[in-house]
Amino acid sequence: MLHIYNSLTRQKELFVPIIPRQVRMYVCGMTVYDYCHLGHARVMVVFDTVYRYLKASGYAVQYVRNITDIDDKIIKRAAENGEPMDTLTQRFIDAMHEDEDALKVLRPDEEPRATGNVPEMLAMIQTLLDKGMAYRGSNGDVYYDVSRFASYGKLSGRKLDELRAGERVAVDEVKEDPLDFVLWKASKPGDPAWDAPWGAGRPGWHIECSAMSQKLLGDHFDIHGGGSDLQFPHHENEIAQSEGCTGHQHVNYWMHNGFIRINDEKMSKSLGNFFTIREVLEHYRAAEVRFFMLNSHYRSQLNYSTDQLEAARASLTRLYTAMRGLPEAGAAMHTDYEQRFNAAMDDDFNTPEAIAVMFELARDINRIRTTQSDPAAAPLGALLKLLGKTLGLLQDDPEDWFKGSTSSDGLDNDSIETLIQQRLAARQAKNWAESDRIRDELKAQGIILEDSAGRTTWKRA
Repeated sequence: MLHIYNSLTRQKELFVPIIPRQVRMYVCGMTVYDYCHLGHARVMVVFDTVYRYLKASGYAVQYVRNITDIDDKIIKRAAENGEPMDTLTQRFIDAMHEDEDALKVLRPDEEPRATGNVPEMLAMIQTLLDKGMAYRGSNGDVYYDVSRFASYGKLSGRKLDELRAGERVAVDEVKEDPLDFVLWKASKPGDPAWDAPWGAGRPGWHIECSAMSQKLLGDHFDIHGGGSDLQFPHHENEIAQSEGCTGHQHVNYWMHNGFIRINDEKMSKSLGNFFTIREVLEHYRAAEVRFFMLNSHYRSQLNYSTDQLEAARASLTRLYTAMRGLPEAGAAMHTDYEQRFNAAMDDDFNTPEAIAVMFELARDINRIRTTQSDPAAAPLGALLKLLGKTLGLLQDDPEDWFKGSTSSDGLDNDSIETLIQQRLAARQAKNWAESDRIRDELKAQGIILEDSAGRTTWKRA
């Protein structure tokens, strides 16, 4: 039975969907003004894995992840580039999808954009104004009045007085309370704007998720996820807006993944200590990046280093070695390995423990191959691949894995295959000197040949 750590209650809870066997899940997505970095990749991979496991467990899942395509950073970057805002955002949406595809991240069922849902935001703001939970400032902005929401701070576990005491921003004379947050920003010359009953402008950041989740999933749904940096103020404000509108609970289970850190600092664009996904993929395969992220629990802080990625490469190689050369099996063998894997995932998506079960399975496969035969191990090999699929891993042909990606300064795969054919011809002609020369040439390029059963396979060292 699935248990999820609920950030709202700060404990693991039995997962009970609102509608039996159905899950409605919303995850805060990317603000698209630049390439995605590894911190974004962790959000993608974590909730993709949650999505995969829920589906594998038999749930009908409706997964929504939004795209923020209007905010101050986007407007500023478009102005700096001298290009239309929608041209900028579409370019980085396309790049985000390329990064996701590389990481084997499945597309959400819905991917709403903020600019496509302004009418829903206007309606929610009007409701808050009508209920006296929002007010218009003298500058034309509309603000949420946090004093009108008695349980403000329940997600972050903070009290209003403590939050006010910790407020570092200079007091804004327009706001009635320094914690009040903007729902609608009055238009500025040159900025994109929409008409509203209280004046032209554009939505604040927080309101978009409340409006889009309610539109697509209803005003009460199962799971809301995102990075732990969003817990306050974004998700806190989202609860206040949504529950202020409806008068009842917004979300049952809140999930937050931990940061990726470099030198004990959170990886972020504002600190300038980030690596984009595509920069890392120039040196490491996407499966290695995905394994690196899943080999730590999603709620933990994750320290980025090349040593960690090298270890991920070695670990995946061990798993693929167990599968390499196995014949096709009619079906996976369902054993206690599968039960233990599912038990780990049922414990708040404990992917490190699930991966440990996969390594035990790989060791058993190797033992059976040694003591019995490859065909005897094939059903367990099929099970290993099946379990890997739940994590978005081990779906490549093992031979392709060992061949690896083409090095920028080495032989490409076609050139290697050509040399292997030349070596085969030399061996058939009993020209052992030429055969050895080709083997040595490939070895010097980091290509290891393995001759067995009348065929030659190869891998990159």
